[in-house]
Amino acid sequence: MLVFAIVALALLMMSVDTTIVATALDTLQHGLQTSINWAGWTITAYSFGFVLMLPISGKLSGRYGHRKVFLASVVVFTGASLCCGLADNIYVLIALRALQAAGGAGITPSATGIVVDHFGGARDRAVGLFGSIFPIGAMIGPIFGGLFVSYWTWRGIFFVNVPIGLAVIVLALHYVPKDRPIGGARPRMDTPGMVFLGSGLLAGMLAASYLGEKNAHIWSSAFTVPLAIAIVALWMFFRHIGHSAQPFIAPHLIHGPGFGAVNLLNALYGGGTAGIVALIPLYAANRYGINALDSGILLIAQGIAAIVLSATATWALRSTGYRRPLYAGGVVIAIGTLLLALSPPAGVPSYAWLAGSALLVGAGSGAINPASRNAGLQLAPEQSSTLAALRTMSRQIGTIIAISIATATVAGADDPGRNQAWIYAMAALLLVSALPLIARVPEHHGSW
Repeated sequence: MLVFAIVALALLMMSVDTTIVATALDTLQHGLQTSINWAGWTITAYSFGFVLMLPISGKLSGRYGHRKVFLASVVVFTGASLCCGLADNIYVLIALRALQAAGGAGITPSATGIVVDHFGGARDRAVGLFGSIFPIGAMIGPIFGGLFVSYWTWRGIFFVNVPIGLAVIVLALHYVPKDRPIGGARPRMDTPGMVFLGSGLLAGMLAASYLGEKNAHIWSSAFTVPLAIAIVALWMFFRHIGHSAQPFIAPHLIHGPGFGAVNLLNALYGGGTAGIVALIPLYAANRYGINALDSGILLIAQGIAAIVLSATATWALRSTGYRRPLYAGGVVIAIGTLLLALSPPAGVPSYAWLAGSALLVGAGSGAINPASRNAGLQLAPEQSSTLAALRTMSRQIGTIIAISIATATVAGADDPGRNQAWIYAMAALLLVSALPLIARVPEHHGSW
């Protein structure tokens, strides 16, 4: 329990950063005298760093040991958080956010490896309980963000990580068991694969970011050139891993039987939902004029619902299997997202409407988390750190796409709140359309 508490605290620290920055976007924009589009890049850069570093950290965890990578990741994350709070330039802050994400990317794979190595027959439930930690971070992040913005400074959203990170480092050094000896040849790092994937993702985000500028048009070279680079780089990445003896990511882990459906569902219902939740405070401010503190507090019900449903689904998972909670959670998320897009009925306060809609999204997300986390791991437990990295990478890709599209659309709109409402409506339609994918998820009952 002590080991679980230590890794859970690190996961909590990392998960807070997925929502705390969104609450402070408006204040950060004015504090650094930049545009909302560049301010939004403090979120997308964090997601980009995660996507690029997750497979690397997964391999490093298997190569050098879960405990070593866990400690190194927390050190990098904590140091970068301190530097983010001291930044006085938006471009420096964006670069530091990518570095912060590089540290955070190593926490989930190494923590998963630690749990799988030391929890025996209870590892399915321990891993499932990870799903209740991230909603806690998503819930308290906007609250802290609102408090810091209202009563202190936006820099506090980064400084808050420093004492937590230092505590995790001290506790992990004393109580997390040392790594077991690693036998066999250590796999080499696939540098070309990393370059292709990183180039493709960065170019794609640059293209999406341009569309958010005023007077942007799709035939501009500022859009077509990075889009072409993204398409070519990602094609070369998939071609490369299909022919490499030691690829950056093994192809069957991306689109093989079972893995493909799980990864796609994690991107849609995990990452897409995270993007929906992260932008609710901005939506509340743009459409309904709700201030930063109140917009952060309205996510409390969403966070509580996610925590309760995640814990409940974890203990019921051996009986329900994976598909039933995935179906139920997917439907509830879609309903909550659609309600966000709609205007509240006459007599219903907008704040209560947003809070209720967010609660449904949180409940559905909580129901899905344990099943989506275990469904991939039980296919190959011996590759726990790599699979945990791939799952989180799929979620982050979904978050990148959701937030990039939303911020790009909002930045160039005369009525950003109304535009964001249309984004939520389209997201709900996409989530409903994706439900048949659940039938392709390998079913399983019991521990693994």
